[in-house]
Amino acid sequence: MSETIKVDIWSDVQCPWCYIGKRKFEAGVTQFGGDVEIEYHSYELAPDTPVDFDGSPGEYLSQRKGMPLEQVQQMLQNVTDIAAGVGLEYDYDAVKQTNTVKAHELLHYAKSKGRQLEMKERLLKAYFVEGGHVGRIEDLADLAAELGFDRGDVVRALTENEFLADVKADVAQAQAFGIQGVPFFVIDGKYGISGAQDPATFAQALEQVRSEKA
Repeated sequence: MSETIKVDIWSDVQCPWCYIGKRKFEAGVTQFGGDVEIEYHSYELAPDTPVDFDGSPGEYLSQRKGMPLEQVQQMLQNVTDIAAGVGLEYDYDAVKQTNTVKAHELLHYAKSKGRQLEMKERLLKAYFVEGGHVGRIEDLADLAAELGFDRGDVVRALTENEFLADVKADVAQAQAFGIQGVPFFVIDGKYGISGAQDPATFAQALEQVRSEKA
């Protein structure tokens, strides 16, 4: 009986590579075939973004990175094509750029109920595929309610910033680890993998940890 391997993942709900990386990591876990426990941690790519940003993701990135809009649109098309390769249908025409701190609080709320992974998937799908708003409390509560969470309790927890300290602790831990970008995977507390790597890369790392434990 092999023991479970813990994987901690730093990620942001509005990070396109995080959703792609999630799919590739899941494929790697399937290749690996052993027991893996996953915990997501908060990372804010753009904590200064307003909740209701007036503009498209392309316009936002153009302003933030000082790049021509045409170049940004090409980048977004490229990432959309890569996402399609792992079965994800990104719709950047519908994406609503926002502040993700409340989404991260909701993920901690879901974790407290033992259901973080399905909440993470729902938020990513809402943001990238469905054009949902993942910055406002009411919209987040609707998504949580879809999964069977108590909507009123979600509104209360997010309004009272019940899990804000947990979000900040995750961000501080990322800084302590020297994490510069996401997704970032920490396997068994000692091996770091940065980016949306191929499934085989994740499978090999998990296999290495399993053999070391044995």
